[in-house]
Amino acid sequence: MLEDTQLVWARDPAEGYIQGRITEIGTKEFEVTPIDRKYPKRTCSYDDIHSSCDGPQDHDDNCELMLLNEATFLDNLKTRYYKDKIYTYVANILIAVNPYREIKEIYAPDTIKKYNGRSLGELPPHVFAIADKAIRDMRVYKLSQSIIVSGESGAGKTESTKYLLKFLCYSHDSAGPIETKILDANPVLEAFGNAKTTRNNNSSRFGKFIEVHYDAKCQVVGGYISHYLLEKSRICTQSAEERNYHVFYMLLAGAPQQLRDKLNLGKPDDYRYLSGCTQYFANAKTEQLIPGSQKSKNHQQKGPLKDPIIDDYQHFHNLDKALGRLGLSDVEKLGIYSLVAAVLHLGNIAFEEIPDDVRGGCQVSEASEHSLTITSGLLGVDQTELRTALVSRVMQSKGGGFKGTVIMVPLKIYEASNARDALAKAIYSRLFDRIVGLINQSIPFQASNFYIGVLDIAGFEYFTVNSFEQFCINYCNEKLQKFFNDNILKNEQELYKREGLNVPEITFTDNQDIIELIEAKSNGIFTLLDEESKLPKPSPSHFTAEVHKSWASHYRLGLPRSSRLKAHRTLRDEEGFLVRHFAGAVCYNTEQFIEKNNDALHASLEGLMQECENPLLRTLFPSGSSTSIRGKLNFISVGSKFKTQLGELMEKLEQNGTNFIRCIKPNSKMIDRQFEGSLALAQLKCSGTISVLELMEHGYPSRVLFADLYNMYKSVLPPELVSLPARTFCEAMFQSLNLSAKDFKFGITKVFFRPGKFVEFDRIMRSDPENMLAIVAKVKKWLIRSRWVKSALGALCVIKLRNRIIYRNKCVLMAQRIARGFLARKQHRPRYQGIGKINKIRTNTLKTIEIANGLKMGRDEIVGGVNDIYRQIDDAIKTIKLTPRITQREIDSMYTVVMANMNKLTVDLNTKLKEQQQADEQERLRKIQEALEAERAAKEAEEHRQREEAENKRLKVEMETRRKHAEAQRLRQEEEDRRAALALQEQLQKEAKDDAKYRQQLEQERRDHELALRLASESNGQVEDSPPVIRNGINDASPMGSNKLISFSQVVSNIASRYLNKSDNVRAQQQALGKQKYDLSKWKYSELRDAINTSCDIELLEACRQEFHRRLKVYHAWKAKNRKRTTMDENERAPRSVMEAAFKQPPTVQPIQQIVTAQHRYFRIPFMRANAPDNTKRGLWYAHFDGQWIARQMELHADKPPILLVAGTDDMQMCELSLEETGLTRKRGAEILEHEFNREWERNGGKAYKNLGVRPNGPHPAAAGMQKQQ
Repeated sequence: MLEDTQLVWARDPAEGYIQGRITEIGTKEFEVTPIDRKYPKRTCSYDDIHSSCDGPQDHDDNCELMLLNEATFLDNLKTRYYKDKIYTYVANILIAVNPYREIKEIYAPDTIKKYNGRSLGELPPHVFAIADKAIRDMRVYKLSQSIIVSGESGAGKTESTKYLLKFLCYSHDSAGPIETKILDANPVLEAFGNAKTTRNNNSSRFGKFIEVHYDAKCQVVGGYISHYLLEKSRICTQSAEERNYHVFYMLLAGAPQQLRDKLNLGKPDDYRYLSGCTQYFANAKTEQLIPGSQKSKNHQQKGPLKDPIIDDYQHFHNLDKALGRLGLSDVEKLGIYSLVAAVLHLGNIAFEEIPDDVRGGCQVSEASEHSLTITSGLLGVDQTELRTALVSRVMQSKGGGFKGTVIMVPLKIYEASNARDALAKAIYSRLFDRIVGLINQSIPFQASNFYIGVLDIAGFEYFTVNSFEQFCINYCNEKLQKFFNDNILKNEQELYKREGLNVPEITFTDNQDIIELIEAKSNGIFTLLDEESKLPKPSPSHFTAEVHKSWASHYRLGLPRSSRLKAHRTLRDEEGFLVRHFAGAVCYNTEQFIEKNNDALHASLEGLMQECENPLLRTLFPSGSSTSIRGKLNFISVGSKFKTQLGELMEKLEQNGTNFIRCIKPNSKMIDRQFEGSLALAQLKCSGTISVLELMEHGYPSRVLFADLYNMYKSVLPPELVSLPARTFCEAMFQSLNLSAKDFKFGITKVFFRPGKFVEFDRIMRSDPENMLAIVAKVKKWLIRSRWVKSALGALCVIKLRNRIIYRNKCVLMAQRIARGFLARKQHRPRYQGIGKINKIRTNTLKTIEIANGLKMGRDEIVGGVNDIYRQIDDAIKTIKLTPRITQREIDSMYTVVMANMNKLTVDLNTKLKEQQQADEQERLRKIQEALEAERAAKEAEEHRQREEAENKRLKVEMETRRKHAEAQRLRQEEEDRRAALALQEQLQKEAKDDAKYRQQLEQERRDHELALRLASESNGQVEDSPPVIRNGINDASPMGSNKLISFSQVVSNIASRYLNKSDNVRAQQQALGKQKYDLSKWKYSELRDAINTSCDIELLEACRQEFHRRLKVYHAWKAKNRKRTTMDENERAPRSVMEAAFKQPPTVQPIQQIVTAQHRYFRIPFMRANAPDNTKRGLWYAHFDGQWIARQMELHADKPPILLVAGTDDMQMCELSLEETGLTRKRGAEILEHEFNREWERNGGKAYKNLGVRPNGPHPAAAGMQKQQ
């Protein structure tokens, strides 16, 4: 088992991520043991595991996290959510988690005052902080601002919009009449445009862009509201758990009895258009105020719906008051209520066949006559004319007079029902348009300099049945996501490049291909839909077939049977299509696409509305606007209109400064105090927030031009600093305030700040006058110091240059002197060494004379012999001195002759002394002999030392020769590789693009699966496997069960493990491993280590070592990727030069070595840890390689104890690279001899290295049961 105590986050399908520890390193994944024992062990791919902080994290800005990854991001959100801290930043983006309950004082007036005028990050995250930032940016940059509020249905977008507008209108003391009217627009719009859905009790079924306009003094002067794509189908039909628009229920529950009687209103059960949920929203108090006659049967049985912000009874009175404050009279309000009631009564008109009519027409049923009477009265039209217009339509022939003949064509029952529903949709949608127009008329602006726009539009939608409304909404979200990608991710990185900031580039999924699929001019889905609508007999099946035909090979478009949801697979190919959106795949049913895209009334109905007596209704249907006049070829479809509106909106957003609020839905049950990690993580990924977090790890979200920053504080600066250039002012200010260099960076035209750091600078600059005086003093001091420092540096550079020239001259002279001395010593060493040896004989002759003086006889003879030896010595020395080119052999021969005469003389002397002083002379001769022997022994020792030095020199020369040969061979190989690389470059680039595309497809498959699971859990449906992903023509046809829930991790991990592109190094290793004799893919990490330590099978041993070190490389690469931001290389396993050499080395396939005898090589290089202080002395790094892999490793530092590591026990701390990858063999002077390594190893307490021996009993037991692939 792997002994790693580091906490990690592992992917979990329910919680998003759970904490655990890595316990095993597999071939393609890690085994993780969760900390919480209720979770089982799991194996996860490397990309699904992230490092974890030691303790709980609670940061206002996720960029402040010690470890920036999606798991710690999710954990921070979850921790803060349970502390009622629902707001969090990612740089300047606000993340808002819906609490589904009220939090005290979070939106109180005192809170508004507290955030007014405060920089972003100065106070805890809040929606008010974003609103204040928009006001400040508008004031400083003189540029209109936009705030984009996005998120899924139920994430809290509508509430966030309300509080944004509240701050924008109340930020300057109390709100005036204009501000009040802007705020009153919200309850009116919510009443007519919001409804209860299965995912949100107050879901906005339309989009709105609310502009708050300001004058030059940044005072509110008016507003304007643009709205988009009201969901008209909801007016006529709703699912069982959903409601129609709130206004219908408000009118039934809260209207006074007199008004209800006037409008003939009953309870929700009485109306076909309220066929969904018929319960009211009410609390305990208002439940008592609603009359029992107004309550539906379902309401009486189950009671009211509960929601902290919705109450139908109370909201009707709020609506009535808001309409009054907007300037509507009681008569105008009654007109609006009358049309709302008319829509309800219109829906109760039913039709039946005419028994005797052979043309197949229909008539209003007898039971619906009362509803017809009420409807005609409320609409102000004749009852007979309304009946006729509902059951027939007018056609005009081409001939028969100037305008042709008018023909009344009877309608079938379903056609009449469709005409009735179309009339209801037209009345309600135009009434909604009118209400928005009335609001805009009540908040006009004469002179507007800037505005702040708040965009609230329906989030990404997916249901079991998705129609034209969902298609348009999701198209809008695609455009907004593209805008987010371009504004935050793409443009941000381009800005960093232009300004010269060294920020690593990140990749993100570009959804431009989806947008082109939908809006392409030639064959986009909208274009094909409009073309189909213009045909004489448009058909949904023909339209769907054209879509599939035009985009047959497009990855983003698929057939319904490719959906993961079983309910969608029942659709035929011509009944729908599947679009793989950025947030997940959605299957659209195209049955009503053409009808909803046209949405035109029959000419008879439209003419009737234009001639009605109801003044409000006449304004909704002005004469001359009939779509029947324009004809099919000239009509403006709903899709085209929406596409045009959306294009205008995107132009506004691109011209404005932009702020983002990402709303997150914490759970699908819409209850408080419950956080579903997987749901939140999916929303964060789909919104692009995870990519922003990755970018902000190195990015600078706050930036300002030098001139703008200077002008920002110009009014508070003293005259001494006003005269400074803008850039000089910025440099002086930042340097004098002692701000950390990591917190800001100077670009070419701007200064950039790390997240939250601009607040600190702004707070200092706007401090009290006394502090400003101190800042001014510091700036002056810095300016003076910087000028003197520049002067001193200039002088110092000149002095250093002069000293360097002098030093180089000295070095040249020294080198010449040493070279001449070396050459002279090399030439004359034999001569002066020979003279020295011969002169030693002269010393011995002195002793001979002393002895001879003690002789009584023969003394002169001995002295004469000594004198002859003196003459020989003098002659020899003279010859040596006069002969510069004399050889060593000639000197040795002269020395031998003199020495022989000396020995002969000594023998004679001994003979003469033998008789006289035999005992004494023998002792003396023994001493002389000992001296001679010592001299001979010293000579032999000196000669032995010289031979050893010569041998070591020869070995080092051989090593250097071998290194040069290897270097030359490497250069030749690199040249060959370079030529081959040029030929293969295009192919590799294509593979890289394919791999990147395939990664995106796998991530899309993950999102599609998660989306299908969520939809299946809501609708009690089933999820099936989709057709396997095809890559490079290979189909992954792994069988799966067809009628059960499928774990996406099993599906995608199987595909990814086989097809997902690894790095070139890993791919090269896999190619090598594929040729091996042994299959080690199922071996555990510990089994590989045991086999290396004990196995005697030489082939198995080498295979285990390669696989063992391959897994080590993967593990260390994962740890390097997920290390803490403040940690440098505290676990550095080899010198940086070695690791960089391995990184730069091109991928090569290591040949499988047939080991007969292991080759041991030893290396030594200087070494200093990356996080060591500047004044630290460099140490030495020793490495002993047994073959291609390291066996022993040693670090020696002067001020630290030695570090000795041995393979088999300390593998996690040792270098995992092969000898070839380290590049040590190419470093000159790095290789040393075996005894040099062993001397240092043993000196520092290391044990002797034991070579691997061959066991007599055969191979390691672990290999006994392993299948060999021959």
